[in-house]
Amino acid sequence: MSSELKNKIEKLKEIFQSVGKVVVAFSGGVDSTFLLRMARDTLGAGNVLAVTALSPLYPERELNVAKKMATEMGVKHTLIESNELEIDGFSKNPIDRCYLCKRELFDELIKVAQQKNLSSVIEGSTLDDEKDYRPGKKAIRELGIRSPLVEASFTKADVREVSKSLGLPTWDKPSFACLASRFPYGEEITEEGLKRVNEAEDFLIGLGFKQVRVRHYKDLARIEIYKEEIEKLLDGTTREKVVERLKKIGYQYITLDLQGFRSGSMNEVL
Repeated sequence: MSSELKNKIEKLKEIFQSVGKVVVAFSGGVDSTFLLRMARDTLGAGNVLAVTALSPLYPERELNVAKKMATEMGVKHTLIESNELEIDGFSKNPIDRCYLCKRELFDELIKVAQQKNLSSVIEGSTLDDEKDYRPGKKAIRELGIRSPLVEASFTKADVREVSKSLGLPTWDKPSFACLASRFPYGEEITEEGLKRVNEAEDFLIGLGFKQVRVRHYKDLARIEIYKEEIEKLLDGTTREKVVERLKKIGYQYITLDLQGFRSGSMNEVL
């Protein structure tokens, strides 16, 4: 591990010590799992509460990972109900959709912190997230939510490297974004559409594809997978299975994006 990365770790610990008892916005992903582990190691399990939202935007497979990781770390874990489709304007899928979602979520986490007499709410953004279109950052700033990994200058690569050294199984976990990110801006987000996307992605993951996005265009599915896995999907038997299953789910047209997976591809039109 480089001296630069060691310095970042020390800076992160200093930040935790300055904020005291914390609520961690915890999805079970690479970044929030690392954030939770470092908070626990620095502050002690009794001073950390992981909070995960039960939401139609997050698949059960992700929730199960969050539960497992919190249990293994010995950290208290609270689930809160969240239905973003009930937020005024959210289902219309405007370009600031993420702001509406994050504002609602972090409002609830602040309430949890107040109820539990915890001093701060922290979340797991990294420097890489600062480069992409992330309207949710506005909500984080407005509500005074802390982003310790950004403050300590952690990149996603840094997080994965230190996670691996800590033995966290999430160190090589594929990145995940909420299911709303599968819908092109301006196309209505519906419960039925979310279920269809979730079922399609579950199926593809079950076939062994490591990173999967099924972009939803009403009756058309645009599949994104790693470039090195494209040949596997185009294999006759696998391709036929995918077409058959996605048509059964409700898609009329099934397409494969030849550019392969890239995070935030829906933002390319902005």
